[in-house]
Amino acid sequence: MTASYKHLFQRAIAAAPERLHFAAHSHHLWPDASYLGQLAAWEDGVRLADRKWERVMGEIWPAAQGHVAAELGLPDPSTVVFAPNSHELLLRIVSALPRRPLRILATDGEFHSFRRQSVRWEEAGTVTVERVPLNRIVERACSGDHDLVFVSQVQFGTGHVFEQVAELAALARPEGPWVVIDGYHGFMAMETDLSAVADRVFYLAGGYKYAMAGEGCAFLHAPPGFGSRPEITGWYAEFDDLSLPPGRVGYAPDARRFLGATFDPSGIYRFVAVRDMLRQEGLRTADIAAHAAELRDALLARLPIEAELLNPGSPARFVALRSPHAAAWKAALEAQDVIVDVRGDVLRIGFGLYQDARDLEGLIWTLERL
Repeated sequence: MTASYKHLFQRAIAAAPERLHFAAHSHHLWPDASYLGQLAAWEDGVRLADRKWERVMGEIWPAAQGHVAAELGLPDPSTVVFAPNSHELLLRIVSALPRRPLRILATDGEFHSFRRQSVRWEEAGTVTVERVPLNRIVERACSGDHDLVFVSQVQFGTGHVFEQVAELAALARPEGPWVVIDGYHGFMAMETDLSAVADRVFYLAGGYKYAMAGEGCAFLHAPPGFGSRPEITGWYAEFDDLSLPPGRVGYAPDARRFLGATFDPSGIYRFVAVRDMLRQEGLRTADIAAHAAELRDALLARLPIEAELLNPGSPARFVALRSPHAAAWKAALEAQDVIVDVRGDVLRIGFGLYQDARDLEGLIWTLERL
């Protein structure tokens, strides 16, 4: 019998008690700890006023860096930097590569944010982009024809997992190519150990999905020696380098070189509060993934709809079901307050810590009546 962790999500469940939320891969429900983190951010803001930044950058920020480093096996937490969203960090990475037009290699299944931005760059003539299927990305990267290689750890549409990070990392050099792993569907969805490649790859993710912390807490692991002077930069990246000539822009020697300007720190507070809660509960990513896998396997064993499963055996925290009826199914489920999502003709059903066996029975009962 699947365990229940609903006691950690009482506020979110009470807000919509009849809802069956199976879109943890899209918008994960927030645990009660995130509420406490949000309150702490507000209270620090009014209690400390201008001096709140001493606490943010001196205590909350390092705590968040430590949590990310521990989760990913990073040897040095100072390689982690935060931003309001991963798009900002993508822009700064690309701005740090001097070549124009920049030659980018990516898969044909990347997130909307990267897809839209890369197409616009192509329109402007500032980049050229080669898009290939996931199973060809390493082969094409070996050609040496690209300055930057961008690939998702888990493909957001199909749930396919990229398992050749080490092969790409072996190609990375400070002078190029750079390797960027988009880990948004991998971070805290599955165990991820970057210890062997931390000196070679960038890793992007954030708190919106499986980290359960909501918006405003994207992060980047930036390997030392890669991108010392991003062109898109804010005053938080300033560093008093006494060796610089007068008037030259300085940068922090660690991942803070990718910082922008003033930001809302509440997302980082929420992330730290959630991670602290998980530690207190003795819940690791492996435990959460096992809980989700039990729900996923139980659904697939009794799936009452005819659809093509795109990610059999995948550790992704959602199942991807292809059918011409996907959009109609999603609408019919939503009409009954059962929340899933659709990407084209793919119905995605995601699993999280806030679901239990009773929720699964409700989902199956509703699917049977589509």
